[in-house]
Amino acid sequence: MESWKPAAAVALGCLVVVAIIGTALASEDAGAEAWGDLRKFGSKEEIEAFLKEHAQGGGNGSGYPRTNGGVMPEEAVDYAPAPAATAAPAPAAGDYSTTNVQVQGVDEADFLKNDGKYIYLISGRTLAILEAFPPEDARIVSETWIDGSPKALFLEGDRLVVFATKTEEEMTAVRGSVTPVPIWRTVTHAYIYDIGDRRDPKRVGDVTFTGDYYDARMIGEYVYALTRESPLWVHDGIVLPEVRTGGAEPVVPDIYRPETPLQNYIFYTAGGFSIRNNTAAPDAETFLLGYDTTLFASRENLYLAYRNMGPAYTGPVAGTPSEETGTRDRTIIHRFAIERGKIDYRTMGQVPGHLLNQFSLDEYGGNLRVATTVEDWGWERSVRYNNVYVLNSAMTVIGTLEHLAPDERIYAARFAGDRLYLVTFKQVDPLFVIDLSDPRRPGILGELKIPGYSDYLHPFGADHIIGVGKETSENTWGGVSVAGLKVALFDVSDVNNPIQVDSVVIGEAGTDSPALYDHKAFLFIEEKGLLVLPVSEIKRVENPGSRYPGSYGTMTWQGAYVYSVSPEEGLNLTGTVTHRERETSYAWNSPDAVQRSLFMDDTLYTVSARSIIMTGLDDGSRINEVLLPYRGEASPTPYPVW
Repeated sequence: MESWKPAAAVALGCLVVVAIIGTALASEDAGAEAWGDLRKFGSKEEIEAFLKEHAQGGGNGSGYPRTNGGVMPEEAVDYAPAPAATAAPAPAAGDYSTTNVQVQGVDEADFLKNDGKYIYLISGRTLAILEAFPPEDARIVSETWIDGSPKALFLEGDRLVVFATKTEEEMTAVRGSVTPVPIWRTVTHAYIYDIGDRRDPKRVGDVTFTGDYYDARMIGEYVYALTRESPLWVHDGIVLPEVRTGGAEPVVPDIYRPETPLQNYIFYTAGGFSIRNNTAAPDAETFLLGYDTTLFASRENLYLAYRNMGPAYTGPVAGTPSEETGTRDRTIIHRFAIERGKIDYRTMGQVPGHLLNQFSLDEYGGNLRVATTVEDWGWERSVRYNNVYVLNSAMTVIGTLEHLAPDERIYAARFAGDRLYLVTFKQVDPLFVIDLSDPRRPGILGELKIPGYSDYLHPFGADHIIGVGKETSENTWGGVSVAGLKVALFDVSDVNNPIQVDSVVIGEAGTDSPALYDHKAFLFIEEKGLLVLPVSEIKRVENPGSRYPGSYGTMTWQGAYVYSVSPEEGLNLTGTVTHRERETSYAWNSPDAVQRSLFMDDTLYTVSARSIIMTGLDDGSRINEVLLPYRGEASPTPYPVW
């Protein structure tokens, strides 16, 4: 660790009033069973006819089997397990961090979890369990080979769930053929492990969904998973999504579609199951929805939202009947009630514009709040602006705030209680403070315009916000140049006049952080005033061998920046941690790039693909390093690893 200092102990309107605009498709299968605003298919043949008519690309005209992926599975390799530890069990940490999640009480799957004593992580195709506390004695106590490509995991007490995808062969019937045809399709396994003995995890369950792993949430012992797959045709027939538990026969869930016409159709299967009841079949339903789907979950509801660039709708704006709006860019949102692993459809709504990510949605006081950007292009016009909507439990718009920051788009959104903090950007970074205390009358409280922008916003108490993004400056051509990584602390105690308390810029242009794309890479502990960011820093270095004065090149430093944060003192760098002592001339796919960080008591744990390093938070001393069973496999993280 470099230059370490003691850390201070401080820390919808228009479209939705119609609720549904489905018209043309309703008459096609009027006898089909309706499920709220979704329409249930009555047969496989009905699904095939619908997709051939409405989905872009239609059926498979080649006459040959078409598979979802078509890749042969890798052979399982039997690696030797790590030696079992012999020391007596160690006590757990009294204080430790957990995954940075959007909603308290709703866990989000990640490739790493910890319980204050053990760290559980996916390393390549291995589930590694480390006895991590006390840090001086940290070591791997078990390595479990995962059948497939592990994506993410959940931890709950002595149970652990690993999501892994693989391609599997199955036989499917084909029209006109007596003999079934073998096909390969992508499936997602939710492997359930009993980890009562961390040295010998036992697989006690396997819940399987066809399709690629997309996202998942866990509330208590109940997991809600979402997979997706493109319609899979074999000759002239569709292969339907399936779910199964263990070795039981697969079950085809009921399949629904919205009445609203879409441009493209993807099968999404949502399923809920208990990690302690290993025999019950998952409660699952399948939906033909659009691309660009976002999952958001509260403790009571699950929302699936997706962009639909359909025909422009022109109609009255909620609350202002005299105004009209027309845009093809809109988001459709379905609400499902969730309880004890059950998923029950409730209703659907629509809002103009599209979402940035899951933080564009939030549930509060029984209402859903939504932030969108409208982007629409045509021969006669080109528009871009931003909106905020409040929808009630029936998914009807009750509050509207539209046409924010014309010609800009949303870069970051964060709902916190009865406020929304919104960052838009074109040349400067307007930070809007939006009042949602009266859900029927959202309004702008204050606005701050500064250079740069934030990609992620994180609440700090009731009156401060931390933003992570990029610094910018105006170039000689009147445009914007993006510089290094920017961390900013905003004071919003005076909601009408938000101010930037402090900011730091790390590195040159090209400096980046996984925290910009994945909030789970962001570690902030308010009680400790501890902020840790994984960073890939581009540094400018002189080129003394050049015959041209002032010549320079760039090198890349990879590691983590550690800050103490307080409202009074702002952002103070207390140290840096690197897993590679030497800087490099490249910045991609390094196994030494820090991907995650966590703490147990007074120890910081930084995690790269190759190792976990333990560092003292008090003095920056390196305590220990544990090498992981890294064999050059791809990282499970959804963002580039530098």
